[in-house]
Amino acid sequence: MLMFVTIEGVRLEYARLTPANPREGSPPIVLLHEALGSVSLWGRFPRRLAEACGCEVIVYSRQGHGGSDPATKTRTKGYLHRESTDVLPALLEALRLERPLLLGHSDGATIALMCAGETAIPLAGVVALAPHVLVEDVTVEGIQRTVGLWQSTDLRSRLARHHSAENLDRVFADWHGIWLDPEFRDWNVESSLRTIGCPVVAVQGAQDQYATRDQFERIVGAIREVTPVWLEHCGHSPHRDHHHAVIEVTRHAAEVARLRRRGPPDLAGST
Repeated sequence: MLMFVTIEGVRLEYARLTPANPREGSPPIVLLHEALGSVSLWGRFPRRLAEACGCEVIVYSRQGHGGSDPATKTRTKGYLHRESTDVLPALLEALRLERPLLLGHSDGATIALMCAGETAIPLAGVVALAPHVLVEDVTVEGIQRTVGLWQSTDLRSRLARHHSAENLDRVFADWHGIWLDPEFRDWNVESSLRTIGCPVVAVQGAQDQYATRDQFERIVGAIREVTPVWLEHCGHSPHRDHHHAVIEVTRHAAEVARLRRRGPPDLAGST
C-alpha cells in the first residue's frame, strides 16, 4: 500500500513491504530507483527481495517521479548530490530506518554510493546496480538513442503507467536535458568512492548500453570493501535481466550485515 512522507516540504510516495518470515536483526533494505523510475517501475522485485532476504523493503519515488510531488525547479548539475546528502538522510530519519542496506539502480546506485561516501549516516552496506560516477561517450550515445525511442515508439505510453500526468513528460525531459548538456560532461564523483566505509556490492551487465567496463573497474578499484559482480548477457537493468543473481547477492549482503550487527560470539566459559 502506498503511503506519503513529507521531506523538506515535498510529499514523496513510498511503500514498506514486510516479509512473511522476517529474520531477526536483518537490516531494512531501501530501494533507490533509476533516472526514469518510480515505486511501481520496480514491479515485483521488491516483494521477491523481501521474501528472499527476510528483510523489510522500503521503496520510494523521488520528487518529480511516480506519484510524488512534481519537480518545481530545473535540474542542475548537483541534483544527485542533493538527493544523496540531503533528501535521502532526511527520509531515513523520517521513516526511522536504522543502519539500512541501500540498493540502488543507475541514478539510484549513484545516490547510494554518494550517501555512503559523503555522509555520516550509518549504513549496513550498498548494493549498486549499474552505477555511474562519470559521463562517458557511450552514456551520451545511449541517452540519445533513448530520446529517439521516446519520439518513435510507445516508450512514453509505457512510462505513463508509472508516473502521474504531471510528472511524465518532465521526468523524461529532466533526465536527457541534464545528461546531454555539454556542461555536464565533466561531472565526476569518483572522489566520493574513496571514503566509503561500509561493504559495497557493485553489479554491472556486460551489455550495459550506458557504461563501459572501464568505468566499472574504476568504481571497484576505488572502494575499500567491495564485491564486484560482472554479469554476462545483461543490460542496464541487472534486477530485471538477472533478478535471481541480484537477489542472491543482496541476500548475502543482508546476512553479512545481520551477523556483524550481532557481533562476535560470546566465548565466556569456553575451554
